[in-house]
Amino acid sequence: MTVLVTGATGRAGREVVNELVRAGARVRAVTRDPARAGLPEGVEVVHGDLERPATLEPAMDGVSRLYLFPVEESAREVAELAGRRGVERIVVLSGALADQDDLGYAQVEKAVRASGVAWTMIRPGEFAANWLDAAEGIRSRREVRRPYGAALTRPTHEADIGLIAATVLLEDGHAGQVYTFAGPQELTVAEQVAVIGRAIGEEVRFVELTPEQARREWYDPDNGVTHEVIDWLLDLYASALGAGVVAGGDVFQRVTGRPPRSFEQWARDHAADFR
Repeated sequence: MTVLVTGATGRAGREVVNELVRAGARVRAVTRDPARAGLPEGVEVVHGDLERPATLEPAMDGVSRLYLFPVEESAREVAELAGRRGVERIVVLSGALADQDDLGYAQVEKAVRASGVAWTMIRPGEFAANWLDAAEGIRSRREVRRPYGAALTRPTHEADIGLIAATVLLEDGHAGQVYTFAGPQELTVAEQVAVIGRAIGEEVRFVELTPEQARREWYDPDNGVTHEVIDWLLDLYASALGAGVVAGGDVFQRVTGRPPRSFEQWARDHAADFR
């Protein structure tokens, strides 16, 4: 049995590959640049681009299981290709807010459901690894600047995404299931900043911006950070005021047999990124 992993060099994709390798699975990993993949020994690394579905056809030769990174624009074509090539199961990386169509996850799920291939949706909460985008400011100024410090989330360790994805890829009994899960702790943004500070042994200041200040500071159209992107982020952050993302109860432990990792664990695992 060969498992094809798309998005294999991303934050979650690498963990999916790692868990599959630990389980002894035969893994084929798709990346745009195989020479720079840096994946574990024994993984078959091949070229492919989810934005150009035709490039994935050779990679699907002999594949029975597919881990699909969500790309809305090509999801239907990729799912149909998987069906034609005899893929038996697709596990989709979705999100806890997938029922909100404007996020794009819902469209990916819809495309896979329509493909005729057995599917499982995994819907993690907010990636704890999103904090790596703030690493430069923490390293250089020991500071985080953003609005809505009271917003609540349950940060999800990317290693847990890898574990649950590998589990449902390799085990039977998960077809047609939607697994929503998140980290075990509901923490405000300001509390998460403090946790990172403790992990590196230094205080990290949280500076709360107004939405208008954020619009001015974050605007960077050359790197795709347009006013529309910023407004989407601000709306998302504001929606978490007073109510965290649905955690999914004990879904993660029921599927994997172990509790989810804490945000403290994630911060310790990534302390070097912030020092």
